Amino acid sequence: MIFCKHRDCLSREERLRRSYYEVLEYSLVSSYHNFLRLRTPYPFVELRELKPRARIPSVEFDAQNSFLIIFSEDFIGKKHKKYIRYFDANKTTKNNLLKHKYFPNVENFNRNLKFFETSEFFSLLKSLLPIDYALLIQRNQRTKVRYALTHFHVRIDWPIAQASEELAKDLRYISKDLYEKGDKYAEDFQKKIFEYYGVPILSGGRRTAAIVAAQYFRQLPGITTIYVSSSESRNLLRIDERGVSKSLLVKLPDSEIKKLADIAGITQNRFTKNYVIARQRKKFICILNVRYDYTSHALPSEGGRLRELNPDTNWLTVSEEHILPKPYTLTHPPIPYKMVYL
Repeated sequence: MIFCKHRDCLSREERLRRSYYEVLEYSLVSSYHNFLRLRTPYPFVELRELKPRARIPSVEFDAQNSFLIIFSEDFIGKKHKKYIRYFDANKTTKNNLLKHKYFPNVENFNRNLKFFETSEFFSLLKSLLPIDYALLIQRNQRTKVRYALTHFHVRIDWPIAQASEELAKDLRYISKDLYEKGDKYAEDFQKKIFEYYGVPILSGGRRTAAIVAAQYFRQLPGITTIYVSSSESRNLLRIDERGVSKSLLVKLPDSEIKKLADIAGITQNRFTKNYVIARQRKKFICILNVRYDYTSHALPSEGGRLRELNPDTNWLTVSEEHILPKPYTLTHPPIPYKMVYL
């Protein structure tokens, strides 16, 4: 028999996986319940919005939980503080937390809570998610094996033009300077960096900060994962070394639930127990994850040759689609399921 392990018994890989499901729960499931409490219909994302370069309506929903997390598996040196603004004033300490209303149990705060391995880590994480700007999780400076939520209210102050310039050089669309081929060329490329990271051009502050942070951390040797949830997109965007993926809530009819149960080789009741978030009359609400691959236009050029930007080419393509298990169901795997282009 397979049991859901306590966090103290999990391997590091399992803990990292659980961290994703924890933020998934807060971004999607908790938001869904926020709408229920307000007796407001949940604004499900239209599948056309998941297509690369889709035009997405700009509407913000206050009931949708929003946050930005930077999870660096390396320690970030002091030289990066010029653009990643983390200082003593926003360290995760009791004195600093007392200045913010979000942390409910600050009197019982102890310094070990901020370490990834502790059982109360995610309680601390969730209590700080509503704070503006980003939360920073990084490797502890004194050891190679521990991660900690070291700072909150972290601003990303790297200019979008500089981020675009670095990406353009990496992909060999320019040789040195973003404006070397004229203002129009530079403007077009600054639009393409949004597409590269899977967000609309006019994205709000958190998503713009997320793509700038993702580009900045490409300079560092360690792996960095960015999680961003926005009140406008109603999805959880994850940016990591593999690229970008989006998770969101979808409604499925009973006939599709039967198909998914057959694909997974389990009964329909077992599928419902482990994959269905909620029900709305005859519809079942599940979590869809869509991962994107880069086209040749968004990969380094062959032989490192300089090339010209064509703004009309697609830089992303849908590569994988899965129905994810409920956030706290770790014994059931994602199920392949295509929805975006049906």
